[in-house]
Amino acid sequence: MTIIYRCTLELHDSLYFATREIGRLYETEPILHNYALCYALGLVDSETYSTTVSEEHSYRYFCPEQVPKYEEHLTPLNQQGIYVTPARAVNHAAILNTWKYANNNYHIEMEKTQKNIPSFGRAKEIAPESEFEFFIISEKALKLPKWIRLGKWMSKAELTLSELPKPKRHQEGEFTFLYPLNPLDVMFTNQVLSYDTINMPPVSLIRNVRMRGEYYTFEGMKDSLKIPARMQYRFRN
Repeated sequence: MTIIYRCTLELHDSLYFATREIGRLYETEPILHNYALCYALGLVDSETYSTTVSEEHSYRYFCPEQVPKYEEHLTPLNQQGIYVTPARAVNHAAILNTWKYANNNYHIEMEKTQKNIPSFGRAKEIAPESEFEFFIISEKALKLPKWIRLGKWMSKAELTLSELPKPKRHQEGEFTFLYPLNPLDVMFTNQVLSYDTINMPPVSLIRNVRMRGEYYTFEGMKDSLKIPARMQYRFRN
């Protein structure tokens, strides 16, 4: 049985991660990558959701190296029939913070430095009370935490879930999905016809996607929401 949740995240702290770097400006795009959401929701390497990984790739207790292991960590979610879409901002505001640090050189001989000019940069962050929306598709009911942490500063966010009406799966057709998607997760099961690109690591996302393939619809909903079916985490073109 397929269950689909509409999820809302409300920020209680400012959110920062470097989507792009423009000179000294580090900008946070109002989009949350689905890889990051999987970790923040506690779905990765979890006994609760039966997504544990081998000790070699363990994520829960200690990471011996800062090397992403998305394939090793997210493949168990495919096996459990759990998929999280990227999140778009429903409403948001940006704040600009300036940070500075001095270039202090310490030498045994206490040589005089050539310059005494502090270095600086600016971080464009997403402000508290901003809201994001995304979907979780699961083959079984999920019990997720009310509070999660996001971004470089581990910002606090409140999670609200609402289960959508029983989805009806359509075999084939052309439709448009306005929310962001991970192209690697849909391009092998759907024919992507047109889209807008969101450049961000580790995999650029797409939105306003017109595609042909299988999709879910929902009875009794006012909006004509259609969600792509058969989405899974994939890591190779």
